[in-house]
Amino acid sequence: MTRGFSIYLDLLRFGAAFVVLVSHFGYPRFSEGRWMWVRDLNIGSDAVIVFFVLSGFVIALVAAQKKGGFGGYLFDRITRLVSVALPALVLGFAMDRVGAELAPELYVRPYYNPLPLWEQVLRGLTFSNEWSLSVSRLGSNGPYWSLSYEVAFYLLFGFAFYLRGIRRVLMLITGLLLFGLNVLLLMPAWLLGVVLYHLVEQRKLPQGTMAWALAGLPVLGYVLALTFDLPGFCENLTTPVAQVFKLRFSDEFVWNGLLGILVLAHLSGIAGLMRERSFARAEGIARWLAGGSFSLYVIHYPLLQIYKAVLPMIGGLAGDAFLLSVTFVTCMLFAAVFERPLPLWRAFARRVYQRAKMPGQTRAVS
Repeated sequence: MTRGFSIYLDLLRFGAAFVVLVSHFGYPRFSEGRWMWVRDLNIGSDAVIVFFVLSGFVIALVAAQKKGGFGGYLFDRITRLVSVALPALVLGFAMDRVGAELAPELYVRPYYNPLPLWEQVLRGLTFSNEWSLSVSRLGSNGPYWSLSYEVAFYLLFGFAFYLRGIRRVLMLITGLLLFGLNVLLLMPAWLLGVVLYHLVEQRKLPQGTMAWALAGLPVLGYVLALTFDLPGFCENLTTPVAQVFKLRFSDEFVWNGLLGILVLAHLSGIAGLMRERSFARAEGIARWLAGGSFSLYVIHYPLLQIYKAVLPMIGGLAGDAFLLSVTFVTCMLFAAVFERPLPLWRAFARRVYQRAKMPGQTRAVS
C-alpha cells in the first residue's frame, strides 16, 4: 500500500465518522430541524458501509502481514476495541442517567434504552447486542450497533483465515448461527474490503484514464442514486422480508451491497492514482484525524444527548455550531486518553497477562 493511498484512507475514515456525527445531529431534538435534510439523505447509514469496506481492507492487510497466528489476531482486535468501548460504555451510562434526570423528554424510546450498567457493559463488551439471540440498544448509544457487526465479521474472517479442517467448519457454522441473518446480510460489503486488499497487494490496479474513471464515476453514481432515490427503491423491494425477519439496521441490505461495490470501485481507482503520489504534507493531519475517528464514532451520540440536556440554549446556526464544536472537541479529548495511547494499553494488557501466567508456571515448576 502506497503512502498516498494510506493517507487517503485515513481521511476517508475520519470523514465517514464526521458524517455520522452530522447525520445524528440532524435530528430535530438537537438542531430544531435545520439539518433534517442530512437525515433525509440517510448518508450517515451510508457512511457505516464505507467503514465496513475500510475495515475489511485493514483486517485482510493485518492478517496477511502480521505474525502471531489466531491468538495474536484476537489480542490485537480485542485491545483495539475494548480500550475505547469500555470507557465509552461506562461514561455513556453515566451521562445517560444524568441527562435522563435533567431532560427526560430527550431520553425516550426508541432513542434511549435504560439498561442497568451490568447488562450494558456485558452486552457491549461481548459485542453481542445485535446478534441473533439478543438485540438491544445500549442506552442512548445507537451507533454501537455497527461494532456488533464488525466483531462478527472479525471472528468469521479469523475462523476462515487461521483455522483448518473440521475445526474451521465447526467454528464457521457456530458463528453463522450465533450472529444471525441481520449481520450476514451486510457482510458482503465488508468482504469487498478484503477484495480491495487483494487487488492492491497483487497490484491489479487500474492506470491512467481507467483509474480516473473508477475514482470519479462511483462518486457521480452515488450522487445520482441519491437524487433519484435508488436506496428507497431498493428498500421497497425488500420491505416484505424486513417485516418478517425484523432486519433492523440491515433493512437496506440491497442498497448497502450496491454501495459497497461503488466504494470498492472508487478506492481501486484511488489506489491506482496514488501509486505515484505521496501527499506527505497532509500525512500529519490525516493520521491525527484518523487516530480519533473511532472515538468520534462511538461516543458522540451520548455526548450530543447530555450536552443538549445541560448546556445553555443558543438558538439558530450559532447554537448548532456550538453544540457540534463542543461534541467534537470532547470526542478528541476522549481519543487522547483512550484511543491514541493504544500501544500503551496493549503493553499494559501483555504485562497483566504475563503476571497472570506466572503463578501457574511457578506451581508447575515446583
